[in-house]
Amino acid sequence: MDRGTDGDAPFGHAAGSGAGAARAVAGRVPLAVVVVDQDGLVSHWSTGARRMFATGKEDAIGRAAADLLPVSGALPDEAGPTGTAAAAGRLPHPEYAAHDGLGPGLETSLDGGLSYPAAGRARITVPGRDRLDVLWWAYPLVGPGPERLLVLAADADALRHDTDGQGEDGHGADGRREDGHGAGGTGAVRGTAAGFGAFERIAPAFALHTDFPGAEELARRLPEIMPSMSVGESARIVAQVLELGYPVLEFSQNDRVPVTPDWGVPRRAGRRARRERAARAAALGLPAPHGPGEGSDDEPVDLEYAAVRERLEFLNEVSGRIGTSLDLAQTIVEVSRAVVPRFTDVAGTYLREQVVAGEGFAAGVSDTTTMWHRVALEHTDEPGRWDDVVPIGEAMPFPAHTPFFQCMTSGEPVLVPRISEEMGHAIASQFEKRDIRPLISRRSMLVVPLKARDVVLGFMILLRHPERAEFNDMDRVTGAELAARAGLVLDNARMYTYQESVAETLQDSMLPHIPTRMTGCDIATRYLPGTLLGRVGGDWFDSVKLPGARTALVVGDVMGHGLNSAAMMGQLRTAVQTMAALDLPPAQLLRNLDDLAQRLGDTHLATCLYAVYDPVAGEVHLANAGHIPPVLVHAADGRSELLDLPTGAPIGVGGVPFEAVRVRVEPGDRLVMCTDGLVEVRGEDIGAGLATLCAFAAHPAASMDDACDTIIRALNPRGGRKDDVALLMARLNGIAPHDVAEWRLARDPAQVGRARAVLREQLHAWGLERLADPAELMVSELVTNAVRHSRGRPVALRLVRGDTLLCEVEDDDHDLPTLLSAGPTDEYGRGLRVVSTLAREWGTSRTRTGKTVWCELTLPPR
Repeated sequence: MDRGTDGDAPFGHAAGSGAGAARAVAGRVPLAVVVVDQDGLVSHWSTGARRMFATGKEDAIGRAAADLLPVSGALPDEAGPTGTAAAAGRLPHPEYAAHDGLGPGLETSLDGGLSYPAAGRARITVPGRDRLDVLWWAYPLVGPGPERLLVLAADADALRHDTDGQGEDGHGADGRREDGHGAGGTGAVRGTAAGFGAFERIAPAFALHTDFPGAEELARRLPEIMPSMSVGESARIVAQVLELGYPVLEFSQNDRVPVTPDWGVPRRAGRRARRERAARAAALGLPAPHGPGEGSDDEPVDLEYAAVRERLEFLNEVSGRIGTSLDLAQTIVEVSRAVVPRFTDVAGTYLREQVVAGEGFAAGVSDTTTMWHRVALEHTDEPGRWDDVVPIGEAMPFPAHTPFFQCMTSGEPVLVPRISEEMGHAIASQFEKRDIRPLISRRSMLVVPLKARDVVLGFMILLRHPERAEFNDMDRVTGAELAARAGLVLDNARMYTYQESVAETLQDSMLPHIPTRMTGCDIATRYLPGTLLGRVGGDWFDSVKLPGARTALVVGDVMGHGLNSAAMMGQLRTAVQTMAALDLPPAQLLRNLDDLAQRLGDTHLATCLYAVYDPVAGEVHLANAGHIPPVLVHAADGRSELLDLPTGAPIGVGGVPFEAVRVRVEPGDRLVMCTDGLVEVRGEDIGAGLATLCAFAAHPAASMDDACDTIIRALNPRGGRKDDVALLMARLNGIAPHDVAEWRLARDPAQVGRARAVLREQLHAWGLERLADPAELMVSELVTNAVRHSRGRPVALRLVRGDTLLCEVEDDDHDLPTLLSAGPTDEYGRGLRVVSTLAREWGTSRTRTGKTVWCELTLPPR
């Protein structure tokens, strides 16, 4: 932080400033600072402005800026037929001024017709003095407050005088380098002020008087002048000024600001500098520039070298601003904002339909049927001007006669110096019932392809205002290099998005769609993927319908992340479903699952919790393979507890026995099962997570979904857990004893008639007479088969009224019946065909003593 005189800018090593008229001291150039409001009136007039323009602050404040800074006459090297227009000082500049007298001059800038930074050279009429040759910068101000323009001005003669003493390789006459490392110099110019590209850094001194009423407001807007300055840094600067009581603040900022590219100051370049600029020119494929000092000492500064260097620095800056994440949407916004307003005034980005959808597509040249989605639009025009005409998200093809089609098919930039009326009509024809011509007429256009690996992913349409410099061949090269870098970044984001979409599709297909209600219980589930880098995991949950109105509940976790873990999860889940349908006991099922994992390979381990709920018996049968225990919430008193289960070893270890336990439950109790990703936090005891799970699982909730959400919010408040999470909650409603009826039937064909009679009587008691006929026919067939194949033990018949009417027939024969294709003369084979036709569902399962054949009928609406 330097303190100095208002209006002085450090341009090398600092020196003291003398009193009196503004003059150039070694290493310092007097700088005038003027702030213009939205009405074109001066709201701030610095001491440097008073000295330079011979007008006091009292006389300047509130007057029209154009009257105080009248442009007149012609510059020494610009006198000619252009007259006043040439005198506006509009010198060639690759970004901020136009060629050959086009582009905004100082007069235009002061009149409020400026929407982007500009710079130039002008001759000002100064009262009582000869006309003054000045270099000026103009920066539009945005945001709250009346100020709309910041104007800086420096005496060109003073700068010329300051650089006259420079020698070979940028050394001053006193032997010191003009590289910003002199005494007190911070933001400095290397060598002479030869143009934007020739600057290492430039730091005009912004002078703020504490007696200026708008000082604090202007200080708050310092980040608008220097975009990389944070709000906190701006506040710190202002606070220091007020605390120390210094009337003037001078600071330096390592930022790029537009400067006049050619001040007509001679300079001799050293051999090292000439080698550097030749290498930089070669990097952009440009011819080696003819540098200053290689001809006569009176040659002007090499603008081509300055432009090449500037573009290299611009591309480096843009490369650092894009590709900060693999999110496709964010990358698109970064690419668009990187070029506006510095390189262009309007940037529209179009991508292939498949790129936007995260899909793959065949390589090849696009055609007139290819759909292109407008995914981003950045501009410097007034807000909303483009929104209705070219809305984000619109998709359209482009005909062959347009520059856009030429760009997308050739893969090369297309330059249109000025959009003619004919081309404007051709482009506007693509927009039905919307006239885009006022937005594009007379603008310069550059269309650059966004391609990677020789595939065109999209393109960018870049437009400049009519008063700004036209795009030229150097801009074409810059745009092509910019698009090439942006294309690679977009392609990386596209491929990541595509792979992520494939992985998510795989995982979604493996996660079951569990019905919210099973016989005797209600179920709610949640699955949360981890962070983006671990998005695909091996957690799963499932429920399986079992014979006897029972339900199997499963939660498992394959260790690790990625597609391999997800694929392993899918294999284990399928195996559990298959073995559960065979009605294997929990411990035996985990034993078989462990054997299967061994056969699949030893690269993955998994934990699994398997529970079978019997709503008739009012118990849960559980076995655990290295998984965290479940939580049981008691409906009677709201108490929750972690069930004490034998832990067991993870699936895949092999050779370890598994044990099962039975737990009594009451109607309304809740069983909560989850994976460790919900309760485990790196660096913390998992016991704390389990305690939190118990506490919030017991919270009353209006629904099962609300209960799940309460647990998720408590244990995953910021959604930042790296591991994925599977959560299953079951409310165990049970089946009341009066909804179950059982009979024992002797091994006698006459018992078939008794079975039909007791069935009809029970259905009448339950009010289900409408189901009597089909139920009687099915039970008759099943009991007949059981009596015929039974080996001596009585046949059991059971009816269960739940969500459906369940009919079960059990005998001591271990052979499972199968459907047969009975011929017209066959005596057997039609019984199960009748059951299959009448039943909602039917099935068979083995038991310890034989088998059970069951069928279901849908209950009539009440």
